[in-house]
Amino acid sequence: MAFAAAPSQIAQDARDRLITRYGACEMKDAAVVVALGGDGFMLETIHQVLALDIPVYGMNRGSVGFLMNSYSEDDLPARLSRAQAAELHPLRMHAVTVTGAVEEALAFNEVSLLRQLRQASKIRIIVDGRVRLEELSCDGVLISTPAGSTAYNLSAHGPIVPLSANLLPLTPISAFRPRRWRGALLPSSADVLFEVLETDKRPTAAVADFTEVRDVASVAVSEDRSVTVTVLFDPDQGLSERIIAEQFTV
Repeated sequence: MAFAAAPSQIAQDARDRLITRYGACEMKDAAVVVALGGDGFMLETIHQVLALDIPVYGMNRGSVGFLMNSYSEDDLPARLSRAQAAELHPLRMHAVTVTGAVEEALAFNEVSLLRQLRQASKIRIIVDGRVRLEELSCDGVLISTPAGSTAYNLSAHGPIVPLSANLLPLTPISAFRPRRWRGALLPSSADVLFEVLETDKRPTAAVADFTEVRDVASVAVSEDRSVTVTVLFDPDQGLSERIIAEQFTV
């Protein structure tokens, strides 16, 4: 196994103790990566292992830890052997800036468009080639994966989506007009295009997980099922169960 740890002291100390107890190898030689930190670091680790095609088992040494298992230094090999796997597919963002530059990035949580200055963003939303919303005046808008539906999407009052639902929540962030639009649930096969209106007056950034592209003119988003990452969870604490349980949290 290989260990990856967030920069915090608590995560670094945990990694040192675990390596002393169990040994470690380089990530490129590992059968599994144990990530120590919070959900943000877990996302970084997932992106890091994509090219290696190895599963990630997280233990919480951060704050929220929705994607993490509880931390314990005991019986780690046995926990790994009993762990349940969840396969996640990312969203692929294709962003074009006002200068014509093109940037692509993957998002396992969400792709969000956010106003850069005091002026609200104005965004046209096109789904599968059909204009669904001519103009959304807002602080932003996001589209999330089912796994990411409990993160920023939930904070923006979007719906929680079970992993097996094959749906993508599309959620406005502080919508001003149309004021009563609360978003949509789209099939996972949908191709979504966001066109930014009045780009000179209302500059807008696009963010895919931790990749930010500023001054975008358009952002295309679709699920990329050719890319898969495997995340491991303790028995009876799988990601599907966590997402369902989160809907009953008060």
